[in-house]
Amino acid sequence: GNGGSTLHALQCLEEQYGDQWTSFTVLLIHSGGYSQRLPNASALGKIFTALPFGDPVFQMLELKLAMYIDFPRHMKPGVLVSCSDDIELYSTGGTEAIAFDKPGFTALAHPSDVAVGTTHGVFVLDPSSFSGKGGLEYGSCYRFLHKPDVETMQQSGAVCVRERCPQLSSPGSCGDSGTASQCVYTDSVFYMDHSTAKQLLGFYRQMGSLGCEIDAYGDFLQALGPGATPDYTKNTRHVSKEDLGLVGVRQQLYSLLQGTPLNVIVLNNSQFYHIGTTQEYLFHFTAESKLRFELDLQPVAFSIFPDIAKTLGQLSIIQSVLEPGCVIGPGSVIEYSRIGPEVSVGKGSIVSGSYVNFSADIPSNCFLSSVSVKITDGVEYVTMAFGVGDDLKKSVTSLSEVHSLQFFGASLPECLNLWGTELSEQLFSSEDARLGLWTARIFPVCSTLSESVRMSLNMLNSVRHKSAFKLSGFQLLSVEEMLTYKDVEDMLKFRKQIYDEICLQRQKD
Repeated sequence: GNGGSTLHALQCLEEQYGDQWTSFTVLLIHSGGYSQRLPNASALGKIFTALPFGDPVFQMLELKLAMYIDFPRHMKPGVLVSCSDDIELYSTGGTEAIAFDKPGFTALAHPSDVAVGTTHGVFVLDPSSFSGKGGLEYGSCYRFLHKPDVETMQQSGAVCVRERCPQLSSPGSCGDSGTASQCVYTDSVFYMDHSTAKQLLGFYRQMGSLGCEIDAYGDFLQALGPGATPDYTKNTRHVSKEDLGLVGVRQQLYSLLQGTPLNVIVLNNSQFYHIGTTQEYLFHFTAESKLRFELDLQPVAFSIFPDIAKTLGQLSIIQSVLEPGCVIGPGSVIEYSRIGPEVSVGKGSIVSGSYVNFSADIPSNCFLSSVSVKITDGVEYVTMAFGVGDDLKKSVTSLSEVHSLQFFGASLPECLNLWGTELSEQLFSSEDARLGLWTARIFPVCSTLSESVRMSLNMLNSVRHKSAFKLSGFQLLSVEEMLTYKDVEDMLKFRKQIYDEICLQRQKD
């Protein structure tokens, strides 16, 4: 988990730099787990997600460095921890600077709808230290809640009434400007001073190995503040994988960190954006979103997009080569791909790392992402295909429940039937009896990139038209296995070819 990886990174720093690292200011960004809700970022990591602006295109990493550029000047030695799929935009007064210079932990807080609080960390602010006025305020936190329900937020005093909240996340959530509305303050980036980081590193050394996934947000921050109680250590509702020993490790972390201060920098004029799911990604990149406006995201970024290619409205083309004659539907994102002249893409779809050089009708609301794999010696290709709304995190524990898994609008057994594939334990790659779309071995391994796209499209179309398409004769992989066998070097080589071709075309133009 991101908690364990944070501790591991601190250990690497100390091993490499010895005592020297006591004077460092460190930016630590979690590059992005399995990315099950945005699988086009699974193979290379969310921090390398391409953004639709810049020439050549920026990745999330460059945007993070630009957003945090002012922080180090006002930061004592310590570690700033950030996720890779969120964007924090804020404005403060001309003379005000964000300073990370207090002992313990310091976190940024953003005003958000109460509903947003249920999927984030929420601060219960100490009312005596905080007024809710001004662009930037330093306060202290009484208690931190991790993905709380609305009732818990209300009972614990996390819900504030604000007079005016034009910058809240969902449009129209405040009624008319000037009316009072409820909000909570949610988390994003947090800082820990050097002595706190050293304390955590000591704990990690003493543990030897963790043996369970811990969360840098939930498991570190919930131990802080005078109102913290150890109750959360037993709550495993939001844990992606419940390991033995998790409760024990959490209790030890609680004892270690209890009493450590949690300072909060409240950014009243700020906006927190998350692009970690297919829906958020499509919305922010193609719809009239506020983020699109604030960052000036482009419909076509660093791509060859001929005038004759048809576009039917808002879209996002990122470092791709499109040939004259192709049609791209509204609300779709194409990244790092080559699209041939006889290809039409429906609306609200995502196509990533693919080569479509044959006549194809890519349906609406479809997700296609190709991965290079090296299973034995040579490089081969697999393309994952899903509906953009399919739940890759969902899993069941027995074959009798597999019918509840939905693939592109049909139940998984229905699909297997069309593909002539048998439902059995062997169909799933997971060792811990987790049966889900993530672990289903259904995607054919092919010798060329375009062939793998063709096969996966045939699977989608067979489900769409309820017509048979036989998968027999192919080696089949699950998404989980694709990531085990991924060949990142080959994927980057394909991106580089596209990059070179775009540069060459520009010189000619």
